Amino acid sequence: MKGSQVSIQNVHKQFGDFVALDNIDFTIKQGEFFTLLGPSGCGKTTLLRILAGFEFPDDGAVLFDDIDVTELPPNKRQSNTVFQNYALFPHLSVYENVAFPLRLKKLPKNEIDGKVRQYVHLVELDEHIYKKPNQLSGGQRQRVAIARALINEPKVLLLDEPLSALDAKLRSNLLVELDHLHDKIGITFIFVTHDQSEALAVSDRIAVMNHGHVLQVGTPFEIYESPATQFVAQFIGETNLFEAKVVKCESYKVPGKADIEHMVTLNVPSLGLQAQLTGDTQATKEEDKNILVTDYEHTDEGQQVAFTVRPEKIRITLEEPNVNGRKDINVFKGIVEEPVYTGFQSKFYVKLEKTGTIVKVFKQHQNYLDEGPEIQWKDTVYISWSAEDGYIVEDIEK
Repeated sequence: MKGSQVSIQNVHKQFGDFVALDNIDFTIKQGEFFTLLGPSGCGKTTLLRILAGFEFPDDGAVLFDDIDVTELPPNKRQSNTVFQNYALFPHLSVYENVAFPLRLKKLPKNEIDGKVRQYVHLVELDEHIYKKPNQLSGGQRQRVAIARALINEPKVLLLDEPLSALDAKLRSNLLVELDHLHDKIGITFIFVTHDQSEALAVSDRIAVMNHGHVLQVGTPFEIYESPATQFVAQFIGETNLFEAKVVKCESYKVPGKADIEHMVTLNVPSLGLQAQLTGDTQATKEEDKNILVTDYEHTDEGQQVAFTVRPEKIRITLEEPNVNGRKDINVFKGIVEEPVYTGFQSKFYVKLEKTGTIVKVFKQHQNYLDEGPEIQWKDTVYISWSAEDGYIVEDIEK
């Protein structure tokens, strides 16, 4: 099987006065595992239903391989949909559920039998082929639904929150299976979910949606490490996010590295000025104790922006960090207000000494011998991060 390229061209959809989709425009590549990600009501399911042919846009067009399918009904498109509630026939066996689309086409019996067994094997349900849906687990029923959708050999498989009805462990296992299945058959998968971890785990690219808009399209790495808006930064994983003002932008050479073209100094009222370190004689001006962050978007001086740094990028220590004179390391002092042990990591909520702002810090547990002294509630600590680990989000969303 071969996937289709899917082009969504200025698609607009309203229900009464409610704008579900506001001029959505992007292209999904052939054979891509593409995810529509966002909270409930953001428009992702409406967009999927338009791609499937269950809804029609008020404006705009949908193209499969440059062929306009906007007005075509679902059965005239080279796509199939897998729903979150499975939509299986309870009185039919796995075999008959998977065979149903082929029986509608009135294919020869031996051809139906061969294809059914092929697709049941593909989703690894051979030993359950004659069972009824009520004899299967939730994950197995979802695999039946996927096999039934694939047996028509669509070029695009649409998955509408297919894992949401499963428990967490089963959801995780089936997600891996879904990714393997995509690798095997190579068609275009368009996956709808509100779960960020699902999207990051399996997607080639992600479109983050909110209020009927696509805020950012990119790889999981791009979406997580370089969020385009405050909403994206906050919705994807956990982060620390603060309003800031650009004080200056200059070149700066990090010791042992090449020149950084844009090192931006930010005034971040919530964080205040950095901690004064022992032996620090260079920071005599107040502006030198502001936040430093690298920037590749040519931010202008005086611009109001948002600044974000992920909790796992921040180092936490009981001792004052040795920055070796590096200007690009941001250091603050504070008190641990709340330590939370989660097994593979500890989360610390640190109240800054100068402003009282709470900063989240995640510390991964690796080798016990390398952990150092245990950090406890009410300990005085230093938190620090590199200018390269912070990120400027240019729009201020109120």
